[in-house]
Amino acid sequence: LSVPPDLFRQHLAYLAAEGYQTITLHDLYAALNTGAPLPAKPVILTFDDGYADNYTAAFPLLREFGFNGTFFVMTAGPDLDYPDYMTWDQIEEMSAAGMQMESHTRDHPDLRGRDTDFLVYQLLGAQESLTAHTGQPARMFAYPAGEYDEAVLAMLRSLGVEHAVTTAYGALHTTDGALELARV
Repeated sequence: LSVPPDLFRQHLAYLAAEGYQTITLHDLYAALNTGAPLPAKPVILTFDDGYADNYTAAFPLLREFGFNGTFFVMTAGPDLDYPDYMTWDQIEEMSAAGMQMESHTRDHPDLRGRDTDFLVYQLLGAQESLTAHTGQPARMFAYPAGEYDEAVLAMLRSLGVEHAVTTAYGALHTTDGALELARV
C-alpha cells in the first residue's frame, strides 16, 4: 500500500518512457458517461490518507514528470494540524497546481453499520471542507480501509459522488459499479 520515493520515481520514469498520460477520475467519469476522449495510454495515480509525504515526496515527483494525481484526504489531518499529514496550505497549493483533492472522510473510520448522522458528518463534512479549501467540488471518494456497506453507497449517491475507489484489485472500469472502482 505504499511505495518508497525512489521506487515511485522509477515507476513514473517507466510510465513517461512508455507514453502513459495521467488522467483524473473526473476524466474517467466523462469518458465513461459522455464518451469524452482519453489519451491512448491513460493512467490514474491515486494517493490515500493525505500524509505529509504526499506533498514532500509525491507532489514534486509528479510535477517533475508532468503528471497529475488524485489525492484522497482525511480532513482531520489538516483540521487538527496533525504533524504527519498535509496542511491546508499544502493541499491548496497542490490543487492550484492541477492535483485533484478528493474525500477520504474526516478521520478514517470504518463506515459500515453507522447511522445517518455519523455518515453525514464523515462524508459531507469532508466534502465541504475540501471544496471550501480548494474551490473545487469534491465528487470522488476513497473508502477508509476499502470498507463500505449499502448505507454508505446510498449516502454517497445522495451527495453526488461520481466515483468511489476501493482497495479491491483490478483495472477494468465501466459505468456499472461507479462507486466500487477497483485499483492496482
